[in-house]
Amino acid sequence: MDSIKGQGGIQMLLTAEQEAQQIVTSARNLKMKRLKQAKDEAERDASLYRSHLEAEYQKKVSETRDNSGSNVKWLEEETDKKIQILKYMTSKVSGDVIGMLIKYVTTVRN
Repeated sequence: MDSIKGQGGIQMLLTAEQEAQQIVTSARNLKMKRLKQAKDEAERDASLYRSHLEAEYQKKVSETRDNSGSNVKWLEEETDKKIQILKYMTSKVSGDVIGMLIKYVTTVRN
């Protein structure tokens, strides 16, 4: 009788282990899905912002075409400076943003 109870206990442990493994696998898959989604959203936002800046630049260039060439050159130089500043600022905070996204994605809430 004790051997039957022992086998039943072992079977219960094996079943519990399988269930736990399924839960862990499911959590990993969900985490990877969330990370991919966050990356896709970040890339989409960056693309939208980049296209917005390009549209602004093109608008300013078209407005200044009637002006002398020096104004166009000045505008291009200013735009290049702003782009460099934005790239620098982005490089400074990109690590923090990635960390924040990873923390958000990996935090489990009940």
